[in-house]
Amino acid sequence: MRGVAGTFWVLFFMGAFSFFLIEGITEYQKANSFHHVLDERMPIKKTSLSETSFIKGADDAVISELYAGDYRVNLTYDQIPRHVIEALVAVEDQSFYDHQGFDVQGIVRALLVNLESQSVAQGGSTVTQQLARNIYLSHEQTYERKLVELLHAYQLERHLTKEEILELYVNVLYFHNGIYGIEAASLFYFGKHAHELSLAECTFLIAIPNRPELYNPLLHKENTHTRQDWVLKQMKNEGFISDSDYDEAKEEEVLLNVKNKIDLFPDYVTYVHHEFHELIGHHHGYDAKVKQAISDDKRQSIRERWEEKVNELLSSGIRIHTALDESKQHHLVKEINHTLKGANLQGSAVMIDHDSHQIVALAGGLDYQKFDFNRVYQAYNQPGSAIKPFLSFAPYMEYTGVGPSTVIDASPFEHNGYAPGNFGGATYGWVPLDKSFARSYNTAAVRMLHQIGVEKGFEYLEPFEFSRVTNDHRVLSAALGTMEVSLLELTGAYTTFGNDGHFTRPRAITHVTDRNSNTIYEWDDRTESVWTKETNDYMRQLLQKVVDDGTGRAARLPGNRYAGGKTGTTTSFHDLWFVGLDDSYTTGIWLGQDTPSPIPHASERNLHTSLWKKLME
Repeated sequence: MRGVAGTFWVLFFMGAFSFFLIEGITEYQKANSFHHVLDERMPIKKTSLSETSFIKGADDAVISELYAGDYRVNLTYDQIPRHVIEALVAVEDQSFYDHQGFDVQGIVRALLVNLESQSVAQGGSTVTQQLARNIYLSHEQTYERKLVELLHAYQLERHLTKEEILELYVNVLYFHNGIYGIEAASLFYFGKHAHELSLAECTFLIAIPNRPELYNPLLHKENTHTRQDWVLKQMKNEGFISDSDYDEAKEEEVLLNVKNKIDLFPDYVTYVHHEFHELIGHHHGYDAKVKQAISDDKRQSIRERWEEKVNELLSSGIRIHTALDESKQHHLVKEINHTLKGANLQGSAVMIDHDSHQIVALAGGLDYQKFDFNRVYQAYNQPGSAIKPFLSFAPYMEYTGVGPSTVIDASPFEHNGYAPGNFGGATYGWVPLDKSFARSYNTAAVRMLHQIGVEKGFEYLEPFEFSRVTNDHRVLSAALGTMEVSLLELTGAYTTFGNDGHFTRPRAITHVTDRNSNTIYEWDDRTESVWTKETNDYMRQLLQKVVDDGTGRAARLPGNRYAGGKTGTTTSFHDLWFVGLDDSYTTGIWLGQDTPSPIPHASERNLHTSLWKKLME
């Protein structure tokens, strides 16, 4: 009995408070102090709802949806279907356009129901109150929370238009299965945009948020249909639809077409995440600040702010536009998997449009899964002879002015105790440059670097910014690839031969736009002239000689297509490289094992060069 009496008095005072609040607000409005206190204690700031972002390929098709738990695509008020607005007003808040955030009659009804049930089962909430609860408050069923909710709702009505309130409300509605907002719900459940929904489909979706668990159409579709019918009746009763509209919608069969999350091309998308992180760091200066930081704590703090900025952008509905060519991506991945399956090998490949400087496809490894170790840009290995164009041959021809037919001494070489050997211990004499390049004579390459000087040779290497090449590598043995590079770095350097001696860093991301299609980020890479067009033309002849009559014969393309490249093999056959180009694309391949061990069988079978040919065909 005491509990009943207590509940009665709580409800009584709750009702009295609400009555005096509602009746007194008109008078309080005349007093600036009331609104001043509300604005100070309950400021209404611009609300930014997290939103799904997208990665897109070259054809503008979505290849990956990016969201942290919540799948939401925000719509403006003008983009929300009229039937959605009408359905919500009909079932949630018939007096929405007349009240100031709360409905007196609704509150009274809720109080009577709660008094009868001795609980806080109903709240008489308006659309504005529900919005306030979703944005600012919890869903705890207490009278204290309800009072604060009233004040927040009043504040929303003071600072926002009815259209702005409805826009926010529609975008925060929960449609179960991690789906928020009508656009995401339409895409997920029907595979179409909200503006394409029929009246029946609109009301079917609006049936879900009332009790998402009960009306989840994937598990309880009959419940959803029952609620949908009630929504249609309310719309008819409120005059939003006619009897014929009601009958037609009721007869329409609502067919689900559930769309799974789009997450394609894991090799490429993983790299795009990495490059996006780099782009934001470059644009906002985080990368430079990390390098300049004087302590580990300072560096960590900068990295955390960098990560926060990336996550903030990925939750804001951005579109990351890329150069992905879907057909080439499929082809690269298929051939890598086919070649490496059962071969006790790992490998990677990357294809770059050297005219546009765009990465069109890449394969990060055998049976690659998203966010696995990506061997295109995360694996660093010695390139062997594949580095010779950049430290020996091109610099030597550029510095001395000689051409491919000029002879070079390939006899045994020794300097300060360093004496490189040729493959198989072979010795040679004077040979043309193109032959020494095609057959990959080590003694000739080291002698050329020695003649122009190690420092001069490394000057030609600097524009490529190989991240792990340091001053310690400035020795003669560097001509044989004793430093470590990634496949992407090395293949990017080879694009110079497709651009008359000019180098521009290759990128996957073309630009980034906001949800309104405004470009907000893009790379500002500079183009650098590494050597003259004459030297570059000579190098193209040398590269072609490798494929026509050298170590890369298995890479020769059919017909009269230009094909040139360079093999690279490290000591004990731990790594196999082939990087080459035709008139449109530069493609690089690395084969090896994550824990280095000899793979002579792969070299004997010319797996790297024959695989390159398959990729380019």
